[in-house]
Amino acid sequence: MNDIRYRLPFMLVAAIALLIGLWAGLVRIGWQLPPLQVALHGQLMISGFLGTLISLERAVALQKRLPYLAPALTAAGTASLLIGLPDVIARGLILLGSLVLLISFSLAYYQHFKFNLEWASVALIIGSLSWVIGNALWLAGFSLPHIAPWWVGFLVITIAGERLELSRVVMLKRSSIIAFVISASIFIVGLIFSLFTFQLGIQIGGAGLVALGLWLIRFDVARKTIRQTGLTRFVAACLLPGYIWIIVAGVSWITWADYFSAGSIYDVMLHTALIGFVFSMIFGHAPIIVPAIIGIQIQYQSKFYVPLVLLHASLIMRVVGDVIFNPVLRSWGGLLNEIAIILFLGLMVRAATQKTQSSR
Repeated sequence: MNDIRYRLPFMLVAAIALLIGLWAGLVRIGWQLPPLQVALHGQLMISGFLGTLISLERAVALQKRLPYLAPALTAAGTASLLIGLPDVIARGLILLGSLVLLISFSLAYYQHFKFNLEWASVALIIGSLSWVIGNALWLAGFSLPHIAPWWVGFLVITIAGERLELSRVVMLKRSSIIAFVISASIFIVGLIFSLFTFQLGIQIGGAGLVALGLWLIRFDVARKTIRQTGLTRFVAACLLPGYIWIIVAGVSWITWADYFSAGSIYDVMLHTALIGFVFSMIFGHAPIIVPAIIGIQIQYQSKFYVPLVLLHASLIMRVVGDVIFNPVLRSWGGLLNEIAIILFLGLMVRAATQKTQSSR
């Protein structure tokens, strides 16, 4: 599986899931477009796009055969959704893919650390477990509002764990690591409570998001690297606003827990986390992770800041439109969110192409 050609089909499925998921998102937010699997916007974005890419990235990092089964199963499940096979097939395949990711993380942890605690790796295991639980709820027929917190947990805990791992360079004190564990634990307790008493669980989860955001702002290495130049500074410029957005998401979960079902406030509660935080992380990590997956270096360009600024400015527009119940402002904010994402992907492809041509 070290041959990059074996990874390209996974990347292709993830890219198609992203594009169709974005299209479906525009339809859901009010744009009059031909519907394409409208009800599957969240499923395609979380499991089809992000789940496949994260599984592939971790498989490349672990350098074992078993982890590659995770993106293979997830991509197969996503393809099943796209071609219209019975939902149970797609849900089952994606659930199996998330289980393989969980098993791969667990085996890697045991091989490296045995029974010693290493909290960054524990966070990756818990993040993948959140994805498993969310997918199991999806297979069991639960509604999306009950599934969504677990999918958010998969992304937030996984990303936070990776940032904790990278923060070793600043030599964190034991008290700082304990603060991270407490923050993540509050969020996880909220997810568990949401299974039994939904609104209280959402509020507790929101408190955990706020705590994690504050921890990342205080202790992440981005606070130091923002003073540097080039790609290093760009990565930090992506991360720090993302940490603010996850705090905003947490506050909204605490304040509007009883709206976590549908409507414009629900849009705020999900997309401040999924666009403001998660896509900020994608923008920041993509120039580093994509070369590791496809074997082509990405030449950093100052133009990368254009979609980054557009992403955050349009999300502010969308959130304001949601809060004041202005559907026009909300719809334009959502459209500009997606233009920012497509523009960033286009710039990434162009940078990779330029690098390849210069190498030749």
